[in-house]
Amino acid sequence: MEREHPAGSAPRLSQEHLEQLQQAKRLLEHPGYVARITDVIGMPLEAAVKALPAAWTSKIAAVTNASLTKCLNVANATLRPSGTSSFPKLHSAAVALSGAAGGAFGIAGLALELPVSTVVMLRSIADIGRAQGENLASGEAQLACLMVFSLGGKTAADDASDSGYYAARVALAQAMSEATVYLAKHSLANESAPALVRLIAQIATRFNVHVSQKAAAMMVPIIGAAGGALVNTLFINHFQDMARGHFTVRRLERLYGPDSVSAAYLQLEG
Repeated sequence: MEREHPAGSAPRLSQEHLEQLQQAKRLLEHPGYVARITDVIGMPLEAAVKALPAAWTSKIAAVTNASLTKCLNVANATLRPSGTSSFPKLHSAAVALSGAAGGAFGIAGLALELPVSTVVMLRSIADIGRAQGENLASGEAQLACLMVFSLGGKTAADDASDSGYYAARVALAQAMSEATVYLAKHSLANESAPALVRLIAQIATRFNVHVSQKAAAMMVPIIGAAGGALVNTLFINHFQDMARGHFTVRRLERLYGPDSVSAAYLQLEG
């Protein structure tokens, strides 16, 4: 429930909520995902990505896009619209199992494993959002869950003066708005609807960076099934952290308004 404030006032966040926003910013701006995977594979992740076969680049992009296209309705279908519990460890374990099975089969394994792990991750993201007060019966909230896959660092196209988190939100704002309007008018989403296609394509561009890193790590010859499970666990943990930060910001926006929260966020130390 939003707080009411005098006309023209800029509500200030309470100390408790500023501390929550500070923690959200730490999660969103400094995920540490690359460093943790580098420790697992024993080599710089950038080098592992560059070592991927050239033919894999377009194939990974296609698998990424298809995974996002198929998973939204599947992931949210069995979640209650409201509640306060989330089960990140259960979802992490499921993704670890798929990672253990998928790493040994190259791009074919990724094509089979990624749609499964993406659905599980989106369920976990939605679960975290639900615990933060999101109404998952709302198309806007469902799209906010999907947006989490775009978070976790800047792209080359982002403004260097912006935070990575708000750069992603600005980049997706128009597509998010169009997709939200579409879902508000249609009880059943059509995967080929232009508004959804555009949004998924933009999110997939950002998500593909992480998928390429994951694929590269899992293709390191010494990684094995145990390493594949650990890489996938780090992968879902990253997006769970992004979800915690993102939905904390959205919860505070419902209390104080987007402008007050964004202003406070950008003033906080990173």
